[in-house]
Amino acid sequence: MTGERDGSFKRWFWRPPRPHGETIADRQVSNLELFYDLVYVAVIGQAAHHVAEHVTVRGLAEFAVVFALIWIAWINGSLYLELHGRQDGRTRSIVFAQMGILVLLAVFTEHAADTSGRSFALVYAVFLAVQTVLWFTVSLQDRRDHPEYLAAAGGYVVGMAVSVVVILASAVLSATPRLVVWAGFAVAWIVGIVLAARSSRVGLGLTPTDSLVERFGLFTIIVLGEVVLGVVAGLSAAERDAKTVITGLLALWLGFGFWWIYFDLVGRRLPRADGGALSSWVMSHLPITGSITAAGAGMVSLIGHAHDGRTPAGTGWLLAGAVAAGLLALVVSERALVDAERLSTVFGPLGSALAAGAVAALVVGWARPAPWLLVLLLVAILSAVWFFAVSRFLRADAWGEP
Repeated sequence: MTGERDGSFKRWFWRPPRPHGETIADRQVSNLELFYDLVYVAVIGQAAHHVAEHVTVRGLAEFAVVFALIWIAWINGSLYLELHGRQDGRTRSIVFAQMGILVLLAVFTEHAADTSGRSFALVYAVFLAVQTVLWFTVSLQDRRDHPEYLAAAGGYVVGMAVSVVVILASAVLSATPRLVVWAGFAVAWIVGIVLAARSSRVGLGLTPTDSLVERFGLFTIIVLGEVVLGVVAGLSAAERDAKTVITGLLALWLGFGFWWIYFDLVGRRLPRADGGALSSWVMSHLPITGSITAAGAGMVSLIGHAHDGRTPAGTGWLLAGAVAAGLLALVVSERALVDAERLSTVFGPLGSALAAGAVAALVVGWARPAPWLLVLLLVAILSAVWFFAVSRFLRADAWGEP
């Protein structure tokens, strides 16, 4: 009896990964995955702290590159769990090991673009190496059970292995060349994912599920938390008189506006299953979440300059540009949805409204009114887009649908 219990425990603790093609349609995001995502709060927070202290073109470029690396790490870890994770001891051990690496990565993230870049690269390469091993174990499963996925899985493993080498090589470079290599690495990943999804006949077995949509929604909530943290940091550092507090609360409402726009228009809605639409939906979340994080970082400077007659140029363009980029990315995301075809009378004109909102946000950034007025106008733009969308949903008798 004891031997049977021991054998049962060993089977539970070290089962092979779920093979490609074995999608769990009614899968739910586990508590372990929620915990895993929370670690990214620390990593993203450090990246946001860097741009909050360097509200310049270079500071924003550095943030964009580092955030892209963080997002690529998240997408690899999340898709592995979505496609191959189980409720067993092996999956738990793997996830906790990755969390430990990510915690160490967060230590070096704030100054990844300069003084701690070498350490960041080494830790990031370790994370990618772990991912490479995990995806290699999946390819071994495919060789036996699902050979139709073997070519795609093998190509993915090769891409991961090359990524490890590239990131390790970047560790020996000085700050600026290293950042250029990282930028090229991020672009290569983005282009590679899109091209693979559009050209591969089988792909990696990724199909739209409620749990996949929920994971992306949860990551969006994580970056929305950076807006709250940015407001708290700004109010904590500034003299808290009436104008400063009002500016801070208006800035908080900008984060609320992002939430309303995303979750009523895109969140909780399935993307189409074809490779082009699915890859567009996945990749659109990089600029969506990056824009929200950048906006949160800009709150610190905005609140610190609450008494200025005009918003500083860097802060104004950072916030307005973040809103504009987020709205334009939502155009890509909403066009990839199943509902874009089912509710064409709603989503057809919605792209134009989002684009118009992006242009209006840039005009506000160019005008650079007082901080309180700038953020109020950006909130008004998001509100106008939302009300337009609601009017279309009501006209189609589809408001309130998930």
